[in-house]
Amino acid sequence: MNRIIFAAILFSFLAGMALAQEHWTEGPVWACGDYRTKQGHFDDYMKYLREHYVPTIEEAKKQGLVIDSKVFVQTPSEPSDWDVAICTLFSSYGTALDYSAERDAKFKSIQATHYKTADEEKQQEITEKRFEFRDFIGTSYSREVKLRPIP
Repeated sequence: MNRIIFAAILFSFLAGMALAQEHWTEGPVWACGDYRTKQGHFDDYMKYLREHYVPTIEEAKKQGLVIDSKVFVQTPSEPSDWDVAICTLFSSYGTALDYSAERDAKFKSIQATHYKTADEEKQQEITEKRFEFRDFIGTSYSREVKLRPIP
């Protein structure tokens, strides 16, 4: 009897998932960090990103750690709204959210090469100036989907 109940629950769960995805196929996952630049520091932050973010993320792409990245800017509609979003494309939620010692070691190697030191405290000192330029608003994760045509 327990097997029948388990099978019915499993079937219901799988059928529900299939119906929920009838409109699309799942794609990769975007992780977006939202920031608000401080008054008069937008250009400083853009320069900082060009100097430090661009080279490290490009190397991460070459090494297959991320699929893509984008930086978005917008005019904030209120004081708590973001004006810069930094988005990174991962192959899945698992890759975006789960810790991997191997991936972490590769990212640390990229940073050590870029900052010319493996000392994480020295790297932190170098990167602390970004806090003078912006405030962190939050992070969001979004699945990219491809809509299926209606037959």
